[in-house]
Amino acid sequence: MSRTTSPAEFHALAEFRFLIRRYLNNSEKAARSVGLEPQQYMSLLAMRGLPPGQEATIRSLAERLQIRHHSAVELVDRMERRGLCRRERSKSDRRIVLVRITLRGEKLLNRLVRHRIAELQVTGPSLVRALSALLAPGSRGKKG
Repeated sequence: MSRTTSPAEFHALAEFRFLIRRYLNNSEKAARSVGLEPQQYMSLLAMRGLPPGQEATIRSLAERLQIRHHSAVELVDRMERRGLCRRERSKSDRRIVLVRITLRGEKLLNRLVRHRIAELQVTGPSLVRALSALLAPGSRGKKG
């Protein structure tokens, strides 16, 4: 039997979504303030933040950014023209093309990430409270 969603759950979900969207919007503004498009910032972050042992390829960027392969190719093309990244062949498998962040891209990314983390240190507790309200045992109801 399904249950009715409580007003508190609606509030918590709306608050959680608002806080995430505000953080992402601020990230987009911050990227533009240093001359990057938001997707370029997200791409650099995705490349730098891949799990250990995973290398940046067009496929991995497309997956991380949730975009189509051809869109990732175009994005990397634009980033390469701006000196943010470069393509290079894998030493272990010459068929694989890796995407590497340049020194310029690294500097911009480091600058942005420091500010993004500082913002999370301030706004993070509100985000955690909103998520905790959604995940609290009483908010899920009983399965019947």
